[in-house]
Amino acid sequence: MTASEPSTTARLNAPVRFVLGLGILVAFSAAGQALVTVTGLPLPGSVVGLALLWAALGLKIVRLHWIADAADGLLGILGLLFVPATVGFIGYLSAGADWGLWLLVMTAGLLLGGGVAGVLASRLARSETGTEAEV
Repeated sequence: MTASEPSTTARLNAPVRFVLGLGILVAFSAAGQALVTVTGLPLPGSVVGLALLWAALGLKIVRLHWIADAADGLLGILGLLFVPATVGFIGYLSAGADWGLWLLVMTAGLLLGGGVAGVLASRLARSETGTEAEV
């Protein structure tokens, strides 16, 4: 095939390209889950599948245009994919009342840590600026 010829996947219509790309993405996710199950890796299977897909793209085993339509389609509805997680979080808000003291302690620790880090970074940046001015 020459560079001017359209690839086989480019000649397919969009819904078929989407389904094929989605199949590749799901296959890599399933492969990652299977690898985690077999080896007992302490990682989510979808993350391992993503690493496998990244390696396959880097080694040009999988071509980007094979999965581009499916990936773009999934990115278009990404906000919708977070709805179950948000609903699950809201379901645990009532538990937050039971953990109120712990949440308050964690929030105070987070703010205190962020404030200390900000002050230290500010002083370090100021001392480096002062050092450069002396040189």
